[in-house]
This record gives sequence, structure tokens and C-alpha cells, in this order.
Amino acid sequence: MSATAPMQIGLVTLNVRQLDRVADYYRKLLGLELIGRDGNTMRLGVGQTPLLELRGNADLAARDPRSAGLFHTAFLMPSREDLGAWLRYVANERIPVDGASDHLVSEALYLTDPEGNGIEVYSDRPRSEWQTDGKSIAMTTDPLDIPDLLDLAPAKSWNGAPEGFFVGHMHLQVGNVSEAQPFYSGVLGTDVTATYPGAAFYGAGGYHHQLATNMWGSRGAGPIDAKATGLVGFDLILDSNAQRDAILERAQSTGTSIRDPWGLELSLTSKEA
Repeated sequence: MSATAPMQIGLVTLNVRQLDRVADYYRKLLGLELIGRDGNTMRLGVGQTPLLELRGNADLAARDPRSAGLFHTAFLMPSREDLGAWLRYVANERIPVDGASDHLVSEALYLTDPEGNGIEVYSDRPRSEWQTDGKSIAMTTDPLDIPDLLDLAPAKSWNGAPEGFFVGHMHLQVGNVSEAQPFYSGVLGTDVTATYPGAAFYGAGGYHHQLATNMWGSRGAGPIDAKATGLVGFDLILDSNAQRDAILERAQSTGTSIRDPWGLELSLTSKEA
């Protein structure tokens, strides 16, 4: 559903120490294809659409899990049937899963890559089933009905990332949510769609969230260490040049990228030529 919203997540870039090991994990887990490699940089995606860029450097420090940066990259399945097929594949391959939740608006499973980067794989419920109150959208964290997903469309098999698979949202760790909100809502022009204690969710175009920030394990964190593993930044794809230019003006940026209060880089692109 976020594919029709005026703001989407594009390419996500991670610093890693073991390039081939991390790339192999994402290829096995999600069926991403190798789109290109340039020395110690690999791009993985679906078809010719890159979703993940891995920059390998064995000299990087390991990221402190309490630092600002990535909480998880959330990959959106085109349908609940696709999520069920993927879950059966994960179970058959005995790939470790950290958790699973029903969020009312979506059903999600959580994993961690070999270098500690969080991953969510989810599918949305129909928007007609979302509980809304103005710009607020009801979300919760309930147990996921895993047997129901596993029994769904048993004839459908997992053959790698399907067409329409992409990054649905980015969930970030920050030092202070009250400091993050003026940037992720004010500068980017999103709606605050939901809040939890220590967390806020930001959506555009009526979507539950393309972005989220929390300080559950990173309260008081300082700037991101550019010489450590973890999230470098991501592309934010906007519907129009005017929308992009308005964000750049609010951020007082003369380029095509902006940085959040912890130094995370967001590169702004437009669907217009």
C-alpha cells in the first residue's frame, strides 16, 4: 500500500565488515538478486530495482547496539499469501526468527542479520480494516497467528522475492524522540500517525508509517559513528520535485540530501524527471 503513497523508501545502505557473508544472508533469507558489484560494494534487489547496498570494510568497528541508527529495515510483501509462503520457507530452512507480531494494520516477523542489523518482514492488512481517528492510526503489538499464516494458500511456494516486494518502512533508533519528531514530521512533512512510550510513527498519504523512531535502547545517544557498521542512510522517493524541494528548503539544504539530528543521511529523489 505504501507504493501508492507520496513518500516511499528507496535504496537502504549498510556498512558491513563481512560483505559476502551478509550478502549471502539477505539472498537466502529474502531471495534478493545481485544487481551489481563494484569492489567492496554490492547492490541487491528485485529485478533491476536495488533495495539494499552493502559497503564492505573489514576495518570498521562493530556498532554499539545502544547507538543511534537502525532499529530495523522493514521489507513489505505484496500480499498475505506471499508472507505465508515465505514463513513456510523460513521454517523449512530453520532460519532463526527473533519475534512475530500482529500490529492490527500489518502482520510482521523480525530477524537479525549476521552483523546485528534488524529486519522486519511484513504484509499489510487492507486499509479498509485499519482503525483511524483523523490522522491517527491504531497500532498495537499482539501475538501473531503463525499457524494461520502457515496454513494460508498451501499451494503457493516461495521462489524468491516476488514482484512488488520493496522496503515498506524504516524504523530508527534515536537519542531522543522529542528531538526526532521536528525532523521526521516537521521537516519531512509527515503526519504523526501513532505514538508509543518512547516511540513515534510517521506516515504520508494515509499510510500507517514509512518512518518510525524510538529510544527504547538508545536514550541519549550521540551522533552516528561513520567508522562503524550499521545504517549509513537511505533514499526517500517523493512524488514530485515540488515536494522534494519543499523538504530541502525546510532543511535549509543546498544539495539533494539531508541529515537527521544524529547524522543519518536521507537522499531525496523525485519520481518526476
